[in-house]
Amino acid sequence: MARALITGAGGFVGRHLCAYLLSHTDWELLGTVYPRPPREPHPDPRLRLQFVDLRSRDEVFALVEASRPAYVFHLAAQSFVPTSFADPWDTLENNIRSQLNLLEAVRRSGREVRFLVIGSNEEYGAPTELPLTEESPLRPANPYAVSKVGQDFLGLQYHVAYGLPVVRVRPFNHTGPGQSPRFVVPAFASQIARIEAGLQEPVLRVGNLEAARDFSDVRDIVRAYHLAVTEGEPGEVYNLASGRAHSIRGLLDTLLGYTAVEIRVERDPERYRPVDVPEVYGSAAKFRRLTGWEPRIPFEQTLLDTLNYWRERTAADE
Repeated sequence: MARALITGAGGFVGRHLCAYLLSHTDWELLGTVYPRPPREPHPDPRLRLQFVDLRSRDEVFALVEASRPAYVFHLAAQSFVPTSFADPWDTLENNIRSQLNLLEAVRRSGREVRFLVIGSNEEYGAPTELPLTEESPLRPANPYAVSKVGQDFLGLQYHVAYGLPVVRVRPFNHTGPGQSPRFVVPAFASQIARIEAGLQEPVLRVGNLEAARDFSDVRDIVRAYHLAVTEGEPGEVYNLASGRAHSIRGLLDTLLGYTAVEIRVERDPERYRPVDVPEVYGSAAKFRRLTGWEPRIPFEQTLLDTLNYWRERTAADE
């Protein structure tokens, strides 16, 4: 039975990836969590969660040696752009050092391990042409994006220098149930749920509504991660995108259409980024040609599922 190592298994995407792999493979899964160890074992015995500080070389080497994975999904990262502006070095150190430790541990193990590096569309920065393809220039505009360029090319370097079967992906925005309200869709959905429950005044605070982004459902993205690590060509990089841009104003209007409560929208300067790009969308044609992958979940369903998640969570917290 194959074994997969999933870093960041306790995070938003990590939880969805674990659920997908448990449902669609017979693999044994070892997931790392941070900063707190798991309180109790996962209900499925094929998934074991372990507290690991990936910035620690010794902890990572011991982890890889003990787990002997056939696949590594490296999801763990500091992924919130405003946080990267507030403390750039913390994001750079966390994201780059952690991946370096994992790559070096895999290299020193001498085993054939397929390694998935998670980049980001943020690597491209402000587009000169749309849609963005894998050949578009990289012009990172924030420290998080710089860290992802570092991870991306560190993965490539380990393939070129050592022959490691590293596959790289650049996912565009993805959202869905369970995402932190620091991000735009759950930020709106969580506020609507609190307003419906009478826990917040009927005012929804927003940042820049004019931007447009390429959104996919996280459940489609983790399906792509599985295809990438099993079918991707080592050394290659693949965009994961829906191919269309959704305006922030449009997704807000859709979410507001799912509630009967009258809600006033107010601009909040604290929610604006220092650098923001008006419109971004990408092409996943290269990955589609290789695997046949396409997003399956309509964006409206993603929005409704996210809102219902926050309704359930708000009710449970009351």
